[in-house]
Amino acid sequence: MDKTLWDFSVELYARPGVAEACLQMQDDCGADVCLLLAGLWLERRGVAASAARGAALVQLAAPWQAAVSAPLRQLRRAWKPLAQDDGELGELRRRLAELELQAERLLLQRLAARAADWPADGAGDWLAVLLPAAAAPAARRLRAALAQA
Repeated sequence: MDKTLWDFSVELYARPGVAEACLQMQDDCGADVCLLLAGLWLERRGVAASAARGAALVQLAAPWQAAVSAPLRQLRRAWKPLAQDDGELGELRRRLAELELQAERLLLQRLAARAADWPADGAGDWLAVLLPAAAAPAARRLRAALAQA
């Protein structure tokens, strides 16, 4: 049985070098990590990459990232230095991180649902379709890390 996108993402993200590469693409290139993970999952399932399919996923993910995930991440990061010396704020920040993870899980579920009827009809470079061109070097490092794992 195929893994859900969530299970695939959790397993993949735990591999050495993967989290770092994903976060680098997010911070340096504006890449959407959920889209990146969805693309790798679709590749694993043999779903052909296309501009139309990529656009459908981006159209779903972009508003969610802008309105939900990015504001949670920005607040969590802003609180980091303050929370080091404030246990109560540290607890709020921990709960905020849980909300951020839940938001990412919901987005991954929505992306998987959007792609549910796409058949295993080929191959292709989903990362090239879903990520900004500036992320190409980091995507290559990610693929190298995956090949070693």
